[in-house]
Amino acid sequence: MRLGVMFDRDLPPEQLIPFARALDETTVDDLWVVEDLGWTGGISSAATALAVTSRLRVGIGIAPAPLRNPMLLAMELANLARVHPGRLAAGIGHGVQDWMRQVGAAPPSPLALLEETVTAVRALLRGETVTLHGKSVHLDRVSLVHPPAVVPPVLTGVKSPRSLALSGRVAQGTIVPEGIGPAQVPGILEQIGAADGADHELVVFTFLHTEADGSQVAQPMVEGQASFLGVAPEDVVMADGSPERAAAQVKSLWAAGADTVAVRPLGSDPLRHVTALLSAL
Repeated sequence: MRLGVMFDRDLPPEQLIPFARALDETTVDDLWVVEDLGWTGGISSAATALAVTSRLRVGIGIAPAPLRNPMLLAMELANLARVHPGRLAAGIGHGVQDWMRQVGAAPPSPLALLEETVTAVRALLRGETVTLHGKSVHLDRVSLVHPPAVVPPVLTGVKSPRSLALSGRVAQGTIVPEGIGPAQVPGILEQIGAADGADHELVVFTFLHTEADGSQVAQPMVEGQASFLGVAPEDVVMADGSPERAAAQVKSLWAAGADTVAVRPLGSDPLRHVTALLSAL
């Protein structure tokens, strides 16, 4: 069981350095950085966090496949993995389709693009020479000059049944978005094909707020996430309330089958919530 903490996209990017250094001094396992359109780049954020820490695994959650040529993505990931062996987890996803259309990058088949991208990136990171002429990805005899000695795991950030099944086929792990509760985890594992104990990491993102006004602070975020998930706001599960209640929610996700729970602390002072959660855990 792993505990991760997300660096929220709304925080100023320069705060990532002290945030990462502070987390590196705790018992937290992972730091997850975000790549959302208009906010910050996941590769540069991961490089920054890795450079100023010595222990944490840094996860990229999540690089949109439509914005990333798989050869370039593999080059960037390999560079990070060589400089910081064993400390990188690479998440790749469909990208929010409305955002992809805004920048002229919406693929005709998001499923095909994600499968071809993950397949190509994983092979390149293993040091293979790749030729792939798919629906969206076209690579002709390309390889990395400096493949990593410790190959980082490649995970997909997905939520629909078809995408979860794809992740189980081609990725080493799956990242599911904030709002997923323990009751949904067994079904997700079944859709991935990892319910039988297969070697496939399930990462569950979840909102975190450990003070009495948590529901009020989180309401705008919860409403937006409810729309993204296609559920009612009251069905968006989060780790909120007292530190003990938040810790119980994290534990329930682990008990349901999540390998990693990555909390997303809300508000301008995220470390306060992380410290409270760690004390309760």
